[in-house]
Amino acid sequence: MTYNFKNAIIRKPNKSIQNGLSSKNLHPQYEIIVEEHTNYVKAINDAGLKINLLEPLEEYPDSIFVEDPAITYKSNIIILNPADPSRNGEKNIIENEVKHLFDNILFVENGFIEGGDILNINNHFIIGLSERTNKLGAENLSIILQKLGATVEICKTPNDILHFKSECSVIDNDTILVSYKMAKLDYLKSHYNLIELPIGEEGASNSLRINDKLLLPDGYVKAEEILSKKYNIIKVKVDEIAKVDAGLSCMSLRW
Repeated sequence: MTYNFKNAIIRKPNKSIQNGLSSKNLHPQYEIIVEEHTNYVKAINDAGLKINLLEPLEEYPDSIFVEDPAITYKSNIIILNPADPSRNGEKNIIENEVKHLFDNILFVENGFIEGGDILNINNHFIIGLSERTNKLGAENLSIILQKLGATVEICKTPNDILHFKSECSVIDNDTILVSYKMAKLDYLKSHYNLIELPIGEEGASNSLRINDKLLLPDGYVKAEEILSKKYNIIKVKVDEIAKVDAGLSCMSLRW
């Protein structure tokens, strides 16, 4: 199943995250980031995963978000090609840090693509074109994934959403949690069961299903009410992390 994992890669917070990329030009407080991140690590551990903890990278302000320069699939790690110049160098560092954990290491060598735009549901990958992922990068990754036995669909991320997964997440074998904007995508509507969250609770749509647990951003009352009827929820506060346009999924690589 898409959400059955045993291991995770997580990077410790760096003080330079205060200067991370932010669409709203916000600057999170390092001390609060550390507190939120500590609780995130605990939640991942409580979900049953063995955690491989990487050291902080001060030279890369957004490097805590390890899912953007790489993704995992089966026993492979695929090194991606982040679009923003401030992030592109992360790929070379994480390659050397984690390659011993995988059987194979593969590379997207053409175009730009970030893990935040890649959704895996039952060996089918949906890649969202965005400001951070272009067609060439998506097509290059598609070739790699198809050689590994996966299927791929390339979609367009709504213009005002940073990453495809910023407002959607896999929470069951055929179910995707979505914001009202993502619920309008024809491909998602026609292929999956969608749980649409109400306006104002878009942040909760970036949740994280791990084994029998569903990590849910804290503070979204309606989302919790909807999802707690079926799922075993662990609430995780990410208010400060959200200031740099990030959420639960991007802070770990899971396999």
